[in-house]
Amino acid sequence: MKKLGLLSVIAVVASFATSATAGEIPTIDASKYGFKEFRMGLLGGENTQDRQKQYECFLPYMTKMFQVPAKIFVAKDYAGTMEGLLGKTLDYAWLGAAGYAGVYLRDKEAVRPVMTRRSVGGALGYHSVLVARADSGIENLDDLKGKVVGYADPNSTSGFLIPSIEWKKQGYDPDTFFGKTVFSGGHENNVLAVMNGDVVAGVTWVSGVGEWTEGYSHGNLRKMVDKGILNMDDLKQVWMSKVIPNGPIVVRKDMPKEMSDVMFDAFQYVHKNDPNCMEGVVGGEIVEWVPIDHSHYETIVAARKAKIEAKKKSN
Repeated sequence: MKKLGLLSVIAVVASFATSATAGEIPTIDASKYGFKEFRMGLLGGENTQDRQKQYECFLPYMTKMFQVPAKIFVAKDYAGTMEGLLGKTLDYAWLGAAGYAGVYLRDKEAVRPVMTRRSVGGALGYHSVLVARADSGIENLDDLKGKVVGYADPNSTSGFLIPSIEWKKQGYDPDTFFGKTVFSGGHENNVLAVMNGDVVAGVTWVSGVGEWTEGYSHGNLRKMVDKGILNMDDLKQVWMSKVIPNGPIVVRKDMPKEMSDVMFDAFQYVHKNDPNCMEGVVGGEIVEWVPIDHSHYETIVAARKAKIEAKKKSN
């Protein structure tokens, strides 16, 4: 436990009790592969109690599938979860594409992608959006010249990497066009910063499918609407990115394939047999889970590498 450092532990250990139908979930005895427990890392930037609640229904399934206790560890930020994977104090995490790229660029042998979600509409991707208060008078990027703009987290794909790259390509260099950019400590915090007037506009992630009034079919806005802390009438969308590859669920690279194969089948099982639980974990609706590998993220890895190298040159 002490090795986790930046990670704060949620004292939630799933019992072996599951629902009546959960006995049919694919299982494997992880203890035969040296696992005494299964350590799941969740990205920071959101209320810890909310994360715990979202995974309440899911932990018993994880415990059942691996036949060892499943535990959740929530980092204070994205970097904490990444460090947990690099330090082998975590066995699993659901990362954004940029987070995965960050881990891969530091240690190619640390993790391997197992699966990602197929969104409603069939896409294997999502979007970064820039939002402002509905009464702000902001209609597009031009209106943000000299204004304060919020990012979610420096290791976020939609909350930093992609918008900062796309804006520059579109002629809006974030370092010179905006008056100031700040990191708000996560997607939910960034939207709240917009609503509270701490920033004029902020980026977050959405599926880009479904109704704006509902926060789209899934994503951070949908989560906030479902939690009752956001009314979409109070926001307006002023920019949307191109499609971003959905982030991967990753496991330690030395985790036996037999275990990750069972995990993939079990995720499909929960999605089909307990959709409400899975929607809580995902933050909205999905169609299915899809197997993926490193090749799915090569463009994001290249983009993150280029940004790191550009920063080194500027320093």
